[in-house]
Amino acid sequence: MLTGYGVTSGSQPLPILYEDNHLLAVIKPPGILSQADQTGEPDMVNLLKEDLKFRYRKPGNVFVGLVHRLDRPVGGAMLFAKTSKAAGRLSDSVRTRSFDKVYFAIVHGMPAPCAEPLRHYLRKDAGRNLVTVHDHPVPDAKEALLYYEVVASARHTSLVAVRLLTGRPHQIRAQMSAIGHPLLFDRKYGAPAAEGARDLALWSAAISVPHPVTKEQLILQAPLPAAEPWRQWQDSPHEEAMFRLLGARAKEKQ
Repeated sequence: MLTGYGVTSGSQPLPILYEDNHLLAVIKPPGILSQADQTGEPDMVNLLKEDLKFRYRKPGNVFVGLVHRLDRPVGGAMLFAKTSKAAGRLSDSVRTRSFDKVYFAIVHGMPAPCAEPLRHYLRKDAGRNLVTVHDHPVPDAKEALLYYEVVASARHTSLVAVRLLTGRPHQIRAQMSAIGHPLLFDRKYGAPAAEGARDLALWSAAISVPHPVTKEQLILQAPLPAAEPWRQWQDSPHEEAMFRLLGARAKEKQ
């Protein structure tokens, strides 16, 4: 549920999914950096700092803690800490895998059902900003695990819901490509060329995490965009798939 609008990216205000004294969750637009890099282009951390200073009339510095990242071409739900205590506790949640994330992706073809976690070993080439995928352990590679569920298929593409069990760079992009189903418009990982510049067809749909102070279980949901290439999937049972994957995680903890 959207609670309001805050920080502005370009000329568009970004929807706030949740905010209290400890946390701020917003919808990150595709194309915005998660944190600053050498390019000096706008990034979510500094945009949110400026927003908090403006909305709360804070004359000095404000704290915005980066807890997780989204690749620049990816949009959707993103959670930040407003205090160092919250940042530390959320980092603990990430480390203990109680920080759950579900994504939607549009992929080429129709993947086979996924009854067991999809397991690969990923090694990142920082120079090329590219991940290589291996089906067995290799030096400097990290284990990558995810679940996915095919929501619907149409015109040689499928909408899949994905729950990450690990958080590796380019994990969904690399693993789906490795099984023969690259993400739409993801030429880096094998998708066919498309006319014009297109945003990567990957969306951060939901974050489920215990509140760092109250311990209440929060589910922060970013609605599927109404724009292309997501428009045709609006009437698909995507929310049901998302909650099934989150529910599966809850059962695993029992």
